[in-house]
Amino acid sequence: MSQRTTLGVGIVGAGFIGNFHVDSWQGVRDADIVAVTSRTRSSAQALADKAEATGVGSDVAVHDDVAALVRDPRVDAVWVLTPNFTRLEVVRAITEEVTSGRAELKAIAIEKPLGRTIEEAVQVLELVEGANLLHGYLENQVFSPSITRAHELLWSRGASVAGTPYLARAAEEHSGPHNTWFWNGADEGGGVLNDMMCHSVESGRFLLTPPGKDSAEWLTPVSVTATIASLKWGRPGYAKQLSETYPGVVDYTKSPSEDYAHAVFEFVNGDGEPVVVEATTSWSYVGAGLRLSFELLGPEYSMKSDTLSTESQIFLSRALIQAEGEDMVEKQNAEQGLMPIVSDESMTYGYTGENATFASDFLAGRQPVENLRTGLDVVRLLMAAYHSAETGQKVEFPFELTDYVPAVARGEWNPRA
Repeated sequence: MSQRTTLGVGIVGAGFIGNFHVDSWQGVRDADIVAVTSRTRSSAQALADKAEATGVGSDVAVHDDVAALVRDPRVDAVWVLTPNFTRLEVVRAITEEVTSGRAELKAIAIEKPLGRTIEEAVQVLELVEGANLLHGYLENQVFSPSITRAHELLWSRGASVAGTPYLARAAEEHSGPHNTWFWNGADEGGGVLNDMMCHSVESGRFLLTPPGKDSAEWLTPVSVTATIASLKWGRPGYAKQLSETYPGVVDYTKSPSEDYAHAVFEFVNGDGEPVVVEATTSWSYVGAGLRLSFELLGPEYSMKSDTLSTESQIFLSRALIQAEGEDMVEKQNAEQGLMPIVSDESMTYGYTGENATFASDFLAGRQPVENLRTGLDVVRLLMAAYHSAETGQKVEFPFELTDYVPAVARGEWNPRA
């Protein structure tokens, strides 16, 4: 493949998250979006049109399947943004094109979580490494400017004098996802723990790790204690609302997924000191919209960040009749009153930073620090959290969970039964 100054990126998956990635690309200098494919051609075409309209790609091709996209000579790297239950199948199709010699690729980037189980995540990693591809794990929150800058400052001005930090807290909360498959435990791989705690635990690990170091080398897992619950959506009235809003969703009075999860992850850091990540996630939070919050505590310092504590707010009185939308904040729950404005969500949530970093790394032939081995580590921690929640016991490492499938994903969890 000839050397290029701009990476050609093909996007696989044109849903909600695909739109976030295209929005973020306006801050990416080293790559252009050149091709899109999705389960439906109409959604792929719409995303391609958006990429062209926003100036992040030109003559963006729309392909009918993954194999055709990977064989496109303009595609140097692939971003896999498909639903959890399709992830392994899609990655297998991509790597088969590469290993057979029908396609040439530099790299692949895959959205979170890497798999619904440890076994799936291992298979994805083995397929990608077997195809000799550079790889990135698309964990946007560790690229959020609010935490990357605070992380840099606290380690340079705080940890260098007083010692390393010992407690990271991360939370992601909103009122629930926008697509049926997220709500079905088998398709998603669980509920909110699998969907969103992957963000929180990796953000916590990032904050506790010195800049420039791999968190897997700095932090050794010791134990996990977790709780999951069905707080809102298992109530009969809200279960009925789900079934009416998302045709095909499971009956949440019988087989709910958790809409709340809390976990405490204990590690030993590179200095031999005990450190903790507290992670909380919820699909039962009703506020202005999506809320991401982070804290880092050390011997003589601390930081905090909250995405709903914005620089700008607007007020709309009750006299104004407003159409529902998400023009002020993702997962918006109101159109009146005092509302926060997240002016550039793709930047605030870290999509711009992650895509700029991966594009630069892939173009230079570098393996990103946030890669698929990171994704596998996160899946192992999530499965330990599920096991702890199911058994009511602390999970201590090392612990073998390769064949484990959470009860939520098996459809066998119902705390209200």
